[in-house]
Amino acid sequence: MRTLTMMLALIAAFGLSACHTIQGVGKDVQSGGEALEKSAK
Repeated sequence: MRTLTMMLALIAAFGLSACHTIQGVGKDVQSGGEALEKSAK
């Protein structure tokens, strides 16, 4: 359980450090949504 928690924390930290601005977060969310739309078709 500790390992899973640590892995999730590291993934979140890397993900947040990848986009430094609110605009970057918006682009990341948008691209994730577009990927979901494409896979649903």
